[in-house]
Amino acid sequence: MLKDKEEDEVQLGTAYLFFTGLVPFLGLSINNAARITHSSVGRTPVTKGSTSVIELLGFLPLAGNAKENTIRQLEHRISRLEGVLHLGKMITTSGGKIFATNGKKADFHATLKTCQEAGGSIATPTNPSENDAILYFVKSYNTYAYLGIKESLIPSKFQFLDGTKLRYTNWHSKEPSGKGEEECVEMYTDGTWNDKRCNQNRLIVCQF
Repeated sequence: MLKDKEEDEVQLGTAYLFFTGLVPFLGLSINNAARITHSSVGRTPVTKGSTSVIELLGFLPLAGNAKENTIRQLEHRISRLEGVLHLGKMITTSGGKIFATNGKKADFHATLKTCQEAGGSIATPTNPSENDAILYFVKSYNTYAYLGIKESLIPSKFQFLDGTKLRYTNWHSKEPSGKGEEECVEMYTDGTWNDKRCNQNRLIVCQF
């Protein structure tokens, strides 16, 4: 019973992060998101301050305890919102990841901060499908985007931001070539990667 309660709270916590992090990142308001996903579902006591997730999303209460039904319907509303954002070319998905852009550009460090503040991280492809999901934005905006990859202490050896080894790469021909002078990685409009200095402005693409 306790385990089920914890799982419910995790699911609702994830939903909370989705709306209060990703939605503002995309330039929407909580109220706008709620209008898109509005439905009469029960209240659930997962809160930030004194306001529940359900209240933040503009949901109306049902009589009685309907937690499981609430979660099921909440997941459905989130799915509907994802569909709207897909149509607006604001998000793409691959596997369990959601990739999103606000259409703005920034240097690597500002991009990292923006993604973290939204509850995510810089888009980091770990397979061809995820690479294609990020490429969708790069092509749509006809510009390059930073990836969540940086050079290690060994010149021309790159790794994930947490220091783990890359399992998938898609380097452009003869790249990386910076040899310690280009610590960041950008994606070209053909989906291949290039090492680059971190002070250039590139499209912000985050993953959640």
